[in-house]
Amino acid sequence: MDSSIQPIDRVAFELGPITVYWYGVIIGLGALLGLWIAVRESEKRGLGKDTFVDVVMWAVPIAIICARIYYVLFEWDFYSKHPGKIIAIWEGGIAIHGALIGSFLTAYIFSRVRGISFWKLADIAAPSIILGQGIGRWGNFMNQEAHGREVSRSFLENTLHLPDFIVNQMYINGVYYHPTFLYESLWDLAGFVILMLLRRVNLKRGELFFSYVIWYSIGRYFVEGMRTDSLMLTSNLRIAQVISLVLIALSIILIVYRRKTGLAEKRYLEG
Repeated sequence: MDSSIQPIDRVAFELGPITVYWYGVIIGLGALLGLWIAVRESEKRGLGKDTFVDVVMWAVPIAIICARIYYVLFEWDFYSKHPGKIIAIWEGGIAIHGALIGSFLTAYIFSRVRGISFWKLADIAAPSIILGQGIGRWGNFMNQEAHGREVSRSFLENTLHLPDFIVNQMYINGVYYHPTFLYESLWDLAGFVILMLLRRVNLKRGELFFSYVIWYSIGRYFVEGMRTDSLMLTSNLRIAQVISLVLIALSIILIVYRRKTGLAEKRYLEG
């Protein structure tokens, strides 16, 4: 074990009794950047500039709660014995699929109350969501979590050509690990670029969101197979991989169904 390698401090700063962790700072920055992009686009698409601010005020806290509940439920063997840690979200342990479920339901209810097309909201939000996910994965980096299997330092330096600050942060308890947080972050950022380009294609309403779901789920399926901390359905069945396959199939089915039945008559750039 190389005792000279020290992990990056998880604490960003302290304000008296309040400790602020990099995990929360990074996720917050990702959310704010995504919100800024969504607000600008929503004005172009004929929605009020405050629409997404109002959505986020409800969606973010609900998404965080749902993400934590999702994670705790699938790790109940641990949390049933340590109930005091159930709310310790600053230690990590939120599931993106739980957050997506909470956000989806919140946005759907919001759209019905405001009389706005849900698919229009979802399409506008899609690039922002995947951008936030790509940035948020660096919170896992700071916590030294969501990593893959054991590798050598040579693999990280000479094969992946990673900078020292990433290589050293992947040194955990005397072992180097695959930076799967980085793989998923890069996949998400590439997805953000693709979705921004697809906006110009003028897809049918809802299809930009489905494109996001398909792209993200493909990447998540393969990255999840490399991770060592997956939530498991059975001893050899990873929950995130199962959900990813279901979401890919469901998205494709809905695209075809909505086109054939005329439910997707309007296009993204209309209105």
